Amino acid sequence: MTIPKKRVLSGMQPSGLLHLGNYLGALENWKSLQHEFECYFFVADWHALSTNYADTSRIHEFSRELLIDWLAAGIDPERATVFIQSRIPEHAVLHLLLSMMTPISWLERNPTYKEKQEEIKEKDLSTYGFLGYPVLQAADILLYKPDFVPVGKDQLPHLELTRELARRFNDIYKTPVFPEPKEHLTKFPKVMGTDGRKMSKSYGNTINLSDSEPVVRQKLKTMVTDPARVRRHDPGNPDLCPVYDFHKIFSLPMIQAQINTECRTAAIGCIDCKKLVADRIIERMTPMWDARAAMVSHPSRIDEIVQDGSQRAAKVATATLAEVNEAMKI
Repeated sequence: MTIPKKRVLSGMQPSGLLHLGNYLGALENWKSLQHEFECYFFVADWHALSTNYADTSRIHEFSRELLIDWLAAGIDPERATVFIQSRIPEHAVLHLLLSMMTPISWLERNPTYKEKQEEIKEKDLSTYGFLGYPVLQAADILLYKPDFVPVGKDQLPHLELTRELARRFNDIYKTPVFPEPKEHLTKFPKVMGTDGRKMSKSYGNTINLSDSEPVVRQKLKTMVTDPARVRRHDPGNPDLCPVYDFHKIFSLPMIQAQINTECRTAAIGCIDCKKLVADRIIERMTPMWDARAAMVSHPSRIDEIVQDGSQRAAKVATATLAEVNEAMKI
């Protein structure tokens, strides 16, 4: 008798082009999970409306680019169910039903609610949708009854709200419809952007997966280094240098040790240091670029993958919502 695989669910917002931080922080993890679990990976295009409701002109474009990057990075549609959130209306229905029983205080204590408002000051985020997006997130998760959700420690409060809503629903309607998903903790490497801050679309400091080799090299040439190292013969401190953080991710230990020593003694300059890590990054990205080019030249393949994935996801979503309606007697 075959034992069913445990189920994993995760998604990403199409709020911009994917970058190295997304690849190292999520996609590499997804690639390994798809060999061990029954995986559902979705494009959270409705979630993108929570911060981009005033300008939706590029959500469709970013959704498609996101899918291309996933597949180019190694997400296998034969192993994982890949779909788009808005293709499955049950997400919206379950969000509505859960929102009817969610205490406002649960949403107001969300640690990222005020943080995001401070971070994205150029947009009006004092909306019902932004306050309530954790409920939509909970609906996304609970609809597929996953055993695990890949998260970093900073995302644990969101997953705990999902568990609280599962318990609340089961308690109110005296029916164990929703199991409580567990966290699959992943160590996301802190990937620095070209300006020395965390790599982020909102900061404009990214190296995108869709960037060409010349663009990647140019971005790395302008990347900030140890601010105390003004002249070529000044000794540097790799511990303060974002470029060395890239070496720790992409370069072999032997090269890391060499750079560490030679930077401190000014035996190597920042230009040569950047070129060494650029070569390693290009080496990692080249297979993705090749896969990307192949998919861009066959756009119908993307549509086929999404259609097939959406059909598979819909079967699970429809069955879960039927249980919900039965429990609620509606």
